[in-house]
Amino acid sequence: MNPSGKCPVMHGANTTTQTAMNFWPNALNLDILHQHDTKVNPMDAGFDYREAVKTLDFEALKKDIHALMTDSQEWWPADWGHYGGLMIRLSWHAAGTYRISDGRGGASTGNQRFAPLNSWPDNANLDKARRLLWPIKKKYGNKLSWADLLALAGTMAYESMGLKTFGFAFGREDIWQPEKDIYWGSEKEWLAPSENRYADVSNPETMENPLAAVQMGLIYVNPEGVNGQPDPLKTALQVRETFKRMAMDDEETVALTAGGHTVGKCHGNGRAENLGPEPEGADVTEQGLGWMNHKTRGVGNQTVTSGLEGAWTTNPTQWDNGYFHLLFNYEWELKKSPAGANQWEPINIKEEDKPVDAENPNIRHNPIMTDADMAMVRDPIYREISKKFYENPDYFSEVFARAWFKLTHRDLGAKSRYIGPWVPAEDLIWQDPVPAGKADYDVAAVKAKIAQTGLSIAEMVATAWDSARTFRQSDRRGGANGARIRLAPQKNWAGNEPERLSKVLNVLEPIAHEFGISIADTIVLAGNVGVEQAIKKAGFNIAVPFTAGRGDATQEMTDAESFEPLEPVHDGYRNWVKKDYAVQPEELMLDRTQLMGLTAHEMTALVGGLRVIGTNHGGSQHGVFTERVGALTTDFFVTLTDMAYTWKPASKRHYDIIERTTGVVKYTASRVDLVFGSNSILRAYAEVYAQDDNREKFVRDFVKAWVKVMDADRVG
Repeated sequence: MNPSGKCPVMHGANTTTQTAMNFWPNALNLDILHQHDTKVNPMDAGFDYREAVKTLDFEALKKDIHALMTDSQEWWPADWGHYGGLMIRLSWHAAGTYRISDGRGGASTGNQRFAPLNSWPDNANLDKARRLLWPIKKKYGNKLSWADLLALAGTMAYESMGLKTFGFAFGREDIWQPEKDIYWGSEKEWLAPSENRYADVSNPETMENPLAAVQMGLIYVNPEGVNGQPDPLKTALQVRETFKRMAMDDEETVALTAGGHTVGKCHGNGRAENLGPEPEGADVTEQGLGWMNHKTRGVGNQTVTSGLEGAWTTNPTQWDNGYFHLLFNYEWELKKSPAGANQWEPINIKEEDKPVDAENPNIRHNPIMTDADMAMVRDPIYREISKKFYENPDYFSEVFARAWFKLTHRDLGAKSRYIGPWVPAEDLIWQDPVPAGKADYDVAAVKAKIAQTGLSIAEMVATAWDSARTFRQSDRRGGANGARIRLAPQKNWAGNEPERLSKVLNVLEPIAHEFGISIADTIVLAGNVGVEQAIKKAGFNIAVPFTAGRGDATQEMTDAESFEPLEPVHDGYRNWVKKDYAVQPEELMLDRTQLMGLTAHEMTALVGGLRVIGTNHGGSQHGVFTERVGALTTDFFVTLTDMAYTWKPASKRHYDIIERTTGVVKYTASRVDLVFGSNSILRAYAEVYAQDDNREKFVRDFVKAWVKVMDADRVG
């Protein structure tokens, strides 16, 4: 072989190099704990977007976006000279990936810029919308994140077309690489049949958790019907379950469906086979865009996106009640779009009720409806709501404006995180409101009182942990603030050990009342007292930092149903799973760790510390590798790394730790315990803490990680 003909770099420029997971696919993959490393962030180390956005000229930005709406570009012409419909779809699809089960998805990170979302079939041509917004982003620069802009564009579009919007909040920070932690489904092809994610496709409640969309590559449901087969009643069932999983009730679902289709149009006036690859598969000459048509015109009124073709209403650039007018005043029949898609069209429609062509005002076309639109009048519950909206246009506008605000802000977190002059004053229950708590009090006196109660270290630490562990960085819900652990449904969750929880709360609540402070602060302080006692038992004197000011939510402030998905059904940190699952316990622990925003070494320190403190659920002894229970020692790691022991299965889920010399079972363990000694990466961390010179380092690392969990929901 001629050496001069060899490729000078590894093939694929290192992008196709085999990884350990290729060779050992069943190995524990810790990648989701390492994503969004600071090295991928191009901003300066001291840059704080949430401070930068406060200096934004909000009114100038609004003026510029309004102007953009009617500034039609030759390379991608605006339908009827207005980009409103396109921008609304952009914001909708950025926010609409949110699902309440794990809080992942949504608009709060700007993830739509990256694969796979930027190349989903349902997001076809939204790359053009983002490119149209680039001059706005370029002008306002670091003061305006893509995440905020993607959510704002649709709100400004509605406002420019006549809707009185409910408000808007800034504060979404951009990520700089795809979110690797989001599971979008196991399918290997786009738009694979729905059966792939349902136990029974006729029963939408059997959809695989945590998924919400009915097929891979869709935001909600298939617009042509279940698996592309029109049947409005069957589609209604999927719509109801999908929107429920996105935190919407029936009224909000009808409002969003109708409001989203009051403006804009579907595009299917051409041949889909003429389209080129999606952005991630397109040639470099496409300038980062996808779905380009180089065979026919392929833009304007000849664009192909969904394959359906037509507008939903007579006046697609105006906010009005035209959607319901057409739905209720005409009979509808199935037709085929020019691209061959199934769509519904009216029978014997009046000429004046037809929308004009998107480019030629002298031509009128039939309006169209998707199968989901027909569900709004065929499903009895949806029909009743639709009729109410039709008869009360102002009420419809108000409900939609609020639902749109919820859609675009659901994953932004507590109202205290909202930034900007357009933040609504009203507190909304889905924002999980918590009143401000007292912050100026004698913390040392409270701690001294707690220390005299006789509560055990394990009881105090476990209660504080259970209160805080519900936090999800995905949508910033849960956490210790609000002390909702004492309210329904959390007080009854099996993972919270209701009997033990009730005992601890009965002791701590009088202390909170005595000092006039929140129960939320008191619970965390008790956990800190327990940790400090464990530290002293280990021979060190290290204080646990504390930030006061948490408040107490009431039952009236708590939407119990929306909190159900936060229920822990496993907790590797307390060595507990509610039942056997298809996924191994260590995998479940990684998912929970990522949701709490912890790193792999923080997870390692916390698990090892909580084991020796004795906080296992139900008092289980699995993984309690110490003779000094209650002391924050490194014994867990010392035992795991000691070759004086062998590990053998004792049952399906548990293992014996056996002394080699005597054959005596010294300890028992779960898979979660043993993974810290068997996985090469986690063992490396365990070895650090097992070293003789790192006993104090371990305590300090544990304290730092503990405080991070206790304060996770107070950031911002």
